[in-house]
Amino acid sequence: MNAGVLALQGDFREHIAILRSIGVTAIEVRTPDELDAVDVLVIPGGESTTIGKLAERYGLIEPIRGRCSEGMPVLGTCAGMIFLAASTVSGHQPQLGVLDAVVERNAFGRQIDSFEADLDVVGLDSPMHAVFIRAPWIDKVGADVSVLASVTDPVGVEHPVLVRQGRILASSFHPELTGDTRLHQMLVDFLDAG
Repeated sequence: MNAGVLALQGDFREHIAILRSIGVTAIEVRTPDELDAVDVLVIPGGESTTIGKLAERYGLIEPIRGRCSEGMPVLGTCAGMIFLAASTVSGHQPQLGVLDAVVERNAFGRQIDSFEADLDVVGLDSPMHAVFIRAPWIDKVGADVSVLASVTDPVGVEHPVLVRQGRILASSFHPELTGDTRLHQMLVDFLDAG
């Protein structure tokens, strides 16, 4: 099995290191041909508008959409979650539209408002330590989207920060920064499950 990490911008190297640490062959993906060579894809954090514009420039939007519709497992983290989503609360940017969710960019605030939290995640037997950096949250989810973890904001409202739709996983946080391999393993297990 080959895993790909979209390597247009952002922290793709950290995802490659995590995938390799669980025994998976991982390559950088920048072209449709490289995308064709992988079985699963990670879309990293970074700047979602930049990732989207570069994906358009390199002719990757439709090929990624096509692979998602064929059932390729995908993990999007932070900006990757925004790129996967159907839309954002405000503004317009290139998005894949393969995750039935509306995302609010920088929902927790600016860089200075970045934080860490331990999350109870559906399907995991112990909390996952999560790093949120200028993180989005999910404002609305469609009927086929399962919420796996949420965070409560200062006024007591819960916001989804980890969701699953079929073989698509999307997180507001950066699992590649903590050394926790469980989301990456979940992604790989989607493929093994058939």
